Formats: sequence, C-alpha cells, structure tokens
Amino acid sequence: MYAVVQVSGFQFRAEEGKVLQIPKQKAAEGDTLELNEVLLVQDNDAATVGTPLVDGAIVEAEVLGHGRSDKVEIYKYKRRTKYRRRQGHRQGFTEVKINKIVTP
Repeated sequence: MYAVVQVSGFQFRAEEGKVLQIPKQKAAEGDTLELNEVLLVQDNDAATVGTPLVDGAIVEAEVLGHGRSDKVEIYKYKRRTKYRRRQGHRQGFTEVKINKIVTP
C-alpha cells in the first residue's frame, strides 16, 4: 500500500515505514505530522485517485530530524567583461518516517 502526498508543492510517494526528506516544516523532533493533501492511494489492485484530493485520506508521519542538503553552486559568467559571480545554496529539509496511511 502506498500513497502520493503533496507537501509544500512537491509530490512524494509515501509507504509505511519509509523515511522521506520533505521541505522544512515547523515541527520539533518526535512530533507527529498529518499530511492531508493525499492525491492517490494504491491498495493491492485498487487505486483511488482524488479530484484533486482523496476525501478522508490522511498520512501520519513522525519527525525524525532536520537538516540541510548538499550545496548547489550557482556561477554566472559573461565573457570579455570581467563579470563573474559565484553563489552557493543549501536547502533545508525535514526527515520524516511514515507511520500509517489512513484510507476513507
């Protein structure tokens, strides 16, 4: 059984027991998150597709911690003008463990 969940504009495939890195959320370690923007629920051969969301479906997840992903380098360059700009960025994330998928 799995579900497709939307969190902060990104879609993730959630399975029970799976650990996901979602965009940073305001939650402390050990808290429980309820992800209610469920787009699809697949159970054995039966799939329930929402229009756009599945009514009554919730994915319960436990917050394991917070972190920052690898650095992405941004480099701008224009030839013959001595124009060079270098910048780095590290995106924050929240690591969650999927505990339960509740179907309607």
